[in-house]
Amino acid sequence: MQHVWGVVVAGGAGTRFGGAKQFALLGGRPVVEWSVVACREALGHVVLVLPEGMTDDSFGADIVVAGGRSRSASVRNGLGAVPADARVVVVHDAARPLAPPRLFVEVVKALDGPGVSGAICAVPVTDTLKRVGRPAGWSGAPDVVVETLGREELVSVQTPQAFIAEVLRRAHAGGGEATDDAALVEATGATVQVVPGDPRNLKVTDPEDLSYLEHLLRT
Repeated sequence: MQHVWGVVVAGGAGTRFGGAKQFALLGGRPVVEWSVVACREALGHVVLVLPEGMTDDSFGADIVVAGGRSRSASVRNGLGAVPADARVVVVHDAARPLAPPRLFVEVVKALDGPGVSGAICAVPVTDTLKRVGRPAGWSGAPDVVVETLGREELVSVQTPQAFIAEVLRRAHAGGGEATDDAALVEATGATVQVVPGDPRNLKVTDPEDLSYLEHLLRT
């Protein structure tokens, strides 16, 4: 896709995983490589963000840069390496190695909608969700149910996420922090479209997740 660039974020330390999970092997190759390959197959142009001091291997990306102290800072570093003439930027977490190339294509296509500045992929929430806390004056157990949330309007968000490049750059200009880029874009008042995600597009957080993804590859 001309003037469309992907930024694959793999700059984390993997504290909960017990190491740099992006370099763990999945199906015989590093987790990060799966994500770069999917991004390249769909978009053609990839910036890869790796931990500082570990940028010697490109894993097939066009450009490799060092990450920052947070996910948002790492995205900003990657965004800084995207050519100025890019019209669309797609951000993907390397920790979602089974994201199919079609998801990258679908979030980019969603940007053609009138007034749409961003697009995310998401899957329906199937579990019952409750908000917990400690009501005023409560002296019992630390957390009690405060509210049961209706799940009809809730989704579980994945990456890749696509954005009009100038909108994403503007959203990051203030140096804000968020768990995904859509939150920063939403904060500017821009419209973010939702497209169906993929149940197999799971995030690697701990070693058990990696074992399950290995199972998915065999089925």
